[in-house]
Amino acid sequence: MKYLTEYGLAIRGLSQHHAIDPIDFDEQCDGSLPLEDILHPDSNLILLFRDIDRSKAHVWTLTNAYKKHARRVLRILGLEEEIEGLVYCDYTNTDFTCKPHQAFFEMALAQAGISDPSRSYFVDDSLKNVQAAKALGWGSCVYFLEHDDPEAQVSHAPFEGVDHTIHDLQQLRTIWPEVFRSATS
Repeated sequence: MKYLTEYGLAIRGLSQHHAIDPIDFDEQCDGSLPLEDILHPDSNLILLFRDIDRSKAHVWTLTNAYKKHARRVLRILGLEEEIEGLVYCDYTNTDFTCKPHQAFFEMALAQAGISDPSRSYFVDDSLKNVQAAKALGWGSCVYFLEHDDPEAQVSHAPFEGVDHTIHDLQQLRTIWPEVFRSATS
């Protein structure tokens, strides 16, 4: 827990303090998970992504995972074709960065070709990540808090540094109607 808190991602601390190879760690841990038995495409989620008007918003995935794991998850969920870009933790770089660190968000903006972060929309299931993006001037920042998350049981109050808290990704249609195609198109 210490490395997760201190570094934003446990593998960063493990690699820096214990010479753990992040690529090997990824293969042994994330790569060995039976994700095909756990995750399945969700037609409503796929439709949500397809309903985003790409002339108004581009969809990128920002993940603290390595690219191999991220691509695997997107493929299994049936979202691979719906994502225009992927920002991930580059485990091949000994000094890789991750959310919630400023360098990660700056890297994401650079890769997406965005010079004005206030024009960005961001949703994440980590409160720290959402608060970090907002503190860095990102536009609309949404905290996705699943109903079974212990945090959901503790607090229903608004969270500081968060524009909206949602419990279902479909709520993005209401929060960000300007980026979705109208129901009639």
